[in-house]
Parts: sequence; C-alpha cells; structure tokens
Amino acid sequence: MSVTFLQTWYQQQCDGFWEHAYGVTIESLDTPGWMMTVDLTDTPLANATMETVRQERSETDWLICAVAHQKFQGQGDPQKLGQILQVFKNWAAASGAGA
Repeated sequence: MSVTFLQTWYQQQCDGFWEHAYGVTIESLDTPGWMMTVDLTDTPLANATMETVRQERSETDWLICAVAHQKFQGQGDPQKLGQILQVFKNWAAASGAGA
C-alpha cells in the first residue's frame, strides 16, 4: 500500500537533521480536496525530475502532481488521496529511491 511506502521513505530520510528542517504534509483543501507536499531537499530525489501528471476530468474529478523547487506536490479531489500517494510511490521507485 502507498501509505506504507510513504512511511518507509520518510523514515529513511530521518537522520537526526532532515526531519527538523523538512518533511511531509498532507492537508485538506477548501476546493474540496487533498494536497500532499514532500520536501525532497537532501534526499535521493532532490534532483530528480518528474513529468507533471494532470487529470482534469471535471470540477469534482481532478488530480495534479508535479515536482518543482525540490518538492513533490500532489493535489486532487476528495477521492484522490490514495492516487496522489501512488503517483509519489511510482515516481520515487522509478527514480531509484524506492523504499
């Protein structure tokens, strides 16, 4: 499951310093929806690139995931949190930073 992957990936970054300056946030949006931000600075993914994932089917069915400024950011409608986690997992694994 993608949550397990995220937990393991996060734990692998925690070195006594990284977790004090960086981290992972998952928050709700007022659109409504979800946003997940993963700080990539000082991780194996810091310089990895990702093609933006954009699925905008309607105002209530949408997903956008991108990497910019050493951050992965995924946003989506209320039913897309699992998909956002999966996009991060697939990208991290393909970039050689699989947990």
